[in-house]
Amino acid sequence: MGKRGNGEGTIYRRKDGKWATQYTVYTAEGRKRKTLYGKTRSEVAAKLTKALSDREGGLAFDAGNLTLGPYLDRWLSDSVQGSVQETTYRRYEELARLHIKPALGGLKLKSLTPAHARGLYREKLNSGLTPRTVNYIHRTLYKALKQAVADGLIPRNVASLVKAPKPTKKEIHPLNHAQVNVLFEAARGDRLEALYIVAVMMGLREGELLGLKWEDVDLEAGTLSVRRSLSYTEKEPIFNNPKNGKGRSLKLTNTAMDALRRHKTTQNEERLRLGSHWEDHDLVFPSQTGRPLRAWSLIGGPFKRLWKRAGLPERTRFHDLRHTCATLLLTQGVHPKFVQELLGHATISITLDIYSHVMPGMGDQTAVAMENALG
Repeated sequence: MGKRGNGEGTIYRRKDGKWATQYTVYTAEGRKRKTLYGKTRSEVAAKLTKALSDREGGLAFDAGNLTLGPYLDRWLSDSVQGSVQETTYRRYEELARLHIKPALGGLKLKSLTPAHARGLYREKLNSGLTPRTVNYIHRTLYKALKQAVADGLIPRNVASLVKAPKPTKKEIHPLNHAQVNVLFEAARGDRLEALYIVAVMMGLREGELLGLKWEDVDLEAGTLSVRRSLSYTEKEPIFNNPKNGKGRSLKLTNTAMDALRRHKTTQNEERLRLGSHWEDHDLVFPSQTGRPLRAWSLIGGPFKRLWKRAGLPERTRFHDLRHTCATLLLTQGVHPKFVQELLGHATISITLDIYSHVMPGMGDQTAVAMENALG
């Protein structure tokens, strides 16, 4: 065995005349001894110096025989679960289980190429999945591989080198002023009349409406605070933070306040009538027994029956009531920044991107303003 150089580790000459050295790396499978070879001692020493430097800098890429399927499971449990909302975690898990793992799960993590990701997306599009769903698949794979790069398992994120399918923009169908009046008239006396009024006038999301509690409503001050959003796992309700991660406080309209007062009176009568059978969760819009209400009551049968009774366009979805709120305000000249804060969009660019088409007069306004400024 050759003499060990200062700080070089173990360098030795093999029987075939070549030189070799070994060093330790920490991989996804634990500690592993790596061997480097060269024709001369100095060549091996140089390789070892670089390898040790890469190791200290977190660039010791060695996923070993780890395949994508088990890595995704580990990523979901170690990096995702508990760091995002439960519904987001379940979405990642479902996309990985149903789409990524069956196609690529058996491939070694270090052997993945952009062609693999590109082929997966094409296969899913050809199978009939929408570009939006395939885009979600891409995001899941991208996030998982980004973590693998950060952990030093692979040198690059192949998903970042592939252009993901661009989701088609969902068409919105807001109601006009006359149609809103028709809706409110059709909902008069409905158990959820106040919900439809608050949805239109305050622009809350479905989950925010269903997660609203009476402790969030101050009918004396005329305010409403959005502090949570209701969603469901397979069976159980889950209360999450609002979509942008923080709540917002809103000023109620007089119409919304009156509707909520009537609604509270009716709900108190329901509670007294049911007695011990009422489950008190302090919800503003619960089921008829006080339990959290499922979204089906908003987007399914009851809503569709109300819509049909009102004679409104069938293409309109419940979420379009939120769009109605924004559209009515913007067409009345309310500044987009105020609309952004009301809706709880993370940035004003989101508001402008969704609703720019309802502000066709902005170009005329800017032209007139410029003439006035220079006139």
